[in-house]
Order: sequence, then C-alpha cells, then structure tokens
Amino acid sequence: MQDLRAELAGMVDEAELSWLLPHARRGALVAVNPELDLLDVGVAIANDNVTSVQNWIDEQLICKLSADQLIERGGDRARRFTALIVQPYVLMQEPII
Repeated sequence: MQDLRAELAGMVDEAELSWLLPHARRGALVAVNPELDLLDVGVAIANDNVTSVQNWIDEQLICKLSADQLIERGGDRARRFTALIVQPYVLMQEPII
C-alpha cells in the first residue's frame, strides 16, 4: 500500500477548469472535500475500499460533479485545482485558501 501511495503522490498535479471539463462530461470527475487527504481518497478508490468510499459519499465529502456543477464551482476558468487520476476517475480538490 505504501508503494501505491507513493506512486499516486507522484501523480498529483494542478489542473485548470478546462482540463477537468471533459472528465466531468463523461461522469468521471469526483470532487474531494478539502477536509480529506486527496491521497487517502485515491488509495481507497484504487484499492476498492468500498466502506471508506461509501462513508465519504454518505457524509458528502466526495461526490461526482457534472460539467455545469464544475463551471459553477470554478467560476474563473484560469482557476487551478489539485487533481489526481485514479482510473477511471479523476479526483479534484479545491485548494484551501
């Protein structure tokens, strides 16, 4: 699991709104609440940890975003988000300001 976490850590990057839109349109964009560690969520999804993922969904800490919801959240098209690809999903998190 440590190897997976390290591998995913190397894949965390910044993404602009326009880069995330295609993933939202195909129903694969998952918003992760800033209270959660993006890597923890990525590892749980990659390991098919249904219990953790379902708890986060139930607590509304992660959710799929449509393109319209993403645009509403993003506002400024140049705004950057933290992103992580965990096939078939793209996880995105708004930076804490």
